[in-house]
Amino acid sequence: MSPKTPEQAGNPVAHALQLARETLPPMHPAGRPFVAGGIAATLLLRRVAKPLGVLGGLATLATAAFFREPRRVPPARDGLALAAADGIVSLIEEATPPPELGLPAQPRMRVSVFLSVFDVHVQRAPASGVVERVAYRPGKFLSADLDKASDDNERNSLLLRTVDGHELVVVQIAGLVARRILCQTAEGDKLAAGETYGLIRFGSRVDLYLPEGSRVLVSKGQRTIGGETPLAELPQGKD
Repeated sequence: MSPKTPEQAGNPVAHALQLARETLPPMHPAGRPFVAGGIAATLLLRRVAKPLGVLGGLATLATAAFFREPRRVPPARDGLALAAADGIVSLIEEATPPPELGLPAQPRMRVSVFLSVFDVHVQRAPASGVVERVAYRPGKFLSADLDKASDDNERNSLLLRTVDGHELVVVQIAGLVARRILCQTAEGDKLAAGETYGLIRFGSRVDLYLPEGSRVLVSKGQRTIGGETPLAELPQGKD
């Protein structure tokens, strides 16, 4: 927790506001239109009936919570591939990266993280590096926890070249309820480990493809924290 300034020490209201800022996570900008719409709807519902206004207020708070973007601190250790999302590790297996990235059709270790509607839904860079390719592909909206969701569902794929020369592939996958993938980075952009680069709305999945020789550090069923949980140790030296 940040130390209190002299003004906060003598002003309990300022101190309370500071505590609130440190406790409540900020909201991703993509959520502002939804929250603004929820507030407007709540005010209208209150004119009709107060109970409806209460329900509208609760729905608006839930929407704001969905779009939360908490501050994350990546590990200081180098040579790690971090979780790109909060959620549960649902699959650890070898698979071929999305063909739209133009990579060799050679299987790589893939770690899949499933996000429920209650998880933080922003995606974060798994390592520091340069975005070499971004590819979107439309598709189905099957439940994101199914094995075939990686192949059949709508997705956005990102190829990241780390500062050590490794190739990491991160794939945002839409789910049964998720119908909107937002990617805020482009080819040539530099990303820092743990930096937010995108968002999937309302239940989804994120796949991370690792370079050969990586050592997976998580197990199926383990909970991850995006931008903080190490998913794998990357091999020493370049691919």
